[in-house]
Amino acid sequence: MREGGILRLSHTIAEDLKEKLPNQRKTQRENLALLVGTMLSVKSPNTVDLAASLPRKADRLDMRYQWVSRFLSNSHIVPEDIMRPYAKEVLERLTSSGASLVLIMDQSKVASGHEVLMVSVRLRERAIPLMWRVVKTQGEIGYEIQKELLDVVQSFIPSKAKVVLMGDRFYGTPDLINYCAAQGWDYRLRLKNNLLVEEKDQGEITTGELARLHTEFVEDVFLTKRKVKTNIGFAWESGHPEPWIIAMRSKPSFYKTMDYGMRWGTENLFSDLKSRGFRLEDSQLKHASRLECLLLIMALALYWAVSTGVWDEVHNPFPYEKKVQIRGLKKLLDG
Repeated sequence: MREGGILRLSHTIAEDLKEKLPNQRKTQRENLALLVGTMLSVKSPNTVDLAASLPRKADRLDMRYQWVSRFLSNSHIVPEDIMRPYAKEVLERLTSSGASLVLIMDQSKVASGHEVLMVSVRLRERAIPLMWRVVKTQGEIGYEIQKELLDVVQSFIPSKAKVVLMGDRFYGTPDLINYCAAQGWDYRLRLKNNLLVEEKDQGEITTGELARLHTEFVEDVFLTKRKVKTNIGFAWESGHPEPWIIAMRSKPSFYKTMDYGMRWGTENLFSDLKSRGFRLEDSQLKHASRLECLLLIMALALYWAVSTGVWDEVHNPFPYEKKVQIRGLKKLLDG
């Protein structure tokens, strides 16, 4: 990809940022756009790789490297402020036909002993990022940060939108079920098989024992000693020794339980961010705030890549799609 292609794409991104964030400083907007364009070119989290391809006047690589490092450590770059107009635009479009928003919360290792907790929204067979938090830990990121992240995402969601939150067995907790109930959200949260359930016919029984009774679903049970009320569906996926044990707010059925399969859209997302795409796990960054800023660059790059990829299929493109008056990123970058 030639330098001129990166500059043309960066200019287009900068104009879109100006429309969405009119109060953002011009230098921040242009620098962010330049890094997003470069990220789409090199597909690498390594700051040296970014610096080497950065179309700036500085001839020395170390000066461009310092420029990238300064941007990633700039405390005035707040990811949720920049993501807000992008996320709101996508969510409004997805709900315009009355469809439910399928939110997915998941965690993955990033770099240097850090984990990212991300909330994404399902878009066809994949997911695109809405917001994230990076924490230095090698374990599960707890409910306090989960709630903080979900509160940010909730502020992006159009009023009266129908929401379903998906999460694996890290997130099938009384706290998260109560959070969804307070927001009026439905949920499909996978439960561990050793959780205590109080059920009207069986009395106190574990979720795993209840599943082994080959019950398709149960209604109005109380989960754990905290007695959080929920419905539970059970499904046995072919080739897997353990069933899906899925908590849900809506009236349970086999098909509602199988909705949990939509969570796999996040696997494609993390694959795009990591091994199959931007190789986030290869980052040498050691500070959570810098990793969050790097994820912002990648997230915006994904929004542009996805929007361009569906160009031929949409009749009402996003504003930033309207600016790309070609078919595909390749013509813009290499033309």
